[in-house]
Amino acid sequence: MKMTITEKILAKAAKRKSVTAGENVWLDVDVLMTHDVCGPPTFAIWKKEFGEKAEIWDKEKVVIFPDHYIFTKNPHANRNVDLLRQFASEHSLPNYYDIGSDRYKGVCHIALAEEGFNVPGTVLFGTDSHTCTSGAFGMFATGVGNTDAAFILGTGKIWEKIPESMEFVFDGTMPPYLTAKDLILQILGDIGTDGAAYRAMEFKGEAIKSLQMYERMTLTNMAIEAGGMNGIIEVDDTTKNFLATIGVNEFESFISDSDASYYSSYHYDVSKIEPLLAKPHSPDNRDTVRNVAGTKLTKCYIGSCTGGKITDFRFAAELLFGNEVKVTTFIVPASVAIAKQLEEETHNGISLKEIFEKAGCTIAESSCAACLGGPSDTIGRAVEDDVVISTTNRNFPGRMGSKSSQVYLASPLTVAASAISGAITDPRDFL
Repeated sequence: MKMTITEKILAKAAKRKSVTAGENVWLDVDVLMTHDVCGPPTFAIWKKEFGEKAEIWDKEKVVIFPDHYIFTKNPHANRNVDLLRQFASEHSLPNYYDIGSDRYKGVCHIALAEEGFNVPGTVLFGTDSHTCTSGAFGMFATGVGNTDAAFILGTGKIWEKIPESMEFVFDGTMPPYLTAKDLILQILGDIGTDGAAYRAMEFKGEAIKSLQMYERMTLTNMAIEAGGMNGIIEVDDTTKNFLATIGVNEFESFISDSDASYYSSYHYDVSKIEPLLAKPHSPDNRDTVRNVAGTKLTKCYIGSCTGGKITDFRFAAELLFGNEVKVTTFIVPASVAIAKQLEEETHNGISLKEIFEKAGCTIAESSCAACLGGPSDTIGRAVEDDVVISTTNRNFPGRMGSKSSQVYLASPLTVAASAISGAITDPRDFL
């Protein structure tokens, strides 16, 4: 039977030779991830439903990252981290990465990749909608609610419907003014925020193969913005080389059969795509940067699981080198490892961190920070009447803070160009 890459992985997890879209199966879960927002309620449900003497199905397969509301004095946020710490201690969980310790890693979706939990051919569930980020590694990864996560915590299994697959093929050579963020904004503008509802979004083509791993993660990260169940990219040498650097060498990889059945197919020539952005207040409210150029800004933000990776900062540094920002600009590395890279990696003989500092940017500690709004003392948080351009993934009212703020989503190149101008600017004006 001909299957897509997603169907093959789920067939393996279901211990079956084949599966078809639409049928329901029990899946064996390889990794369960949670964090400070959803971890405490997940644990409470697990304890209530499985009993005070409940046993975790596999302690090695539970991964916990405090990352969302952490650098804050808010007592409720601090209490959630205390609950994570307490649970991890009570159950001797080896994969708890505590804030305030040398084990702290940063944003969960990036840390999963850096710590070797993104293994091709496996199944990962997380209590966060952007868990689909991990699909860049040729694996099935998706977000679930706290109740489903509690069931996985107790059994290691979940009942799922096999999703239909959609394919998005990007042909051609990536122009220097485009990034993966532009590609996913193109898709969102075409199909909307529900265009891939409960479907697998498979990304392929010459342009996709040319992307580094962190750029690929931008595509799969925002599959959920189209309603997708998961985003996925097949394993190639780029994937293998990334994994080899962190000691992951044994895995089973899958590719879609050439005549596999897709719900729909979209084909793009990247040479015909312009720098794009999403206007307030939805990720699918796409427009070209040229069309809204000149819109005055109060803040620029480069960070989050979507736009705080080392590739994003390389793009930004290319434009910010030798320039100064005209509006408050935040640089928020998605992980501690990336923060270290900002100090070590250079552009024209100067470290990326120094480039940002000389440009007048504010560099924050690694975390989700303002991406999810957060408590009032969250760095970068949008306040009343702010007009922000950001590399984050959502621009719903109040997503980055005040409900009266206006948030535009764009690539790191567009955000950097806009920071220099103080208004929305096409990066081609500086490249």
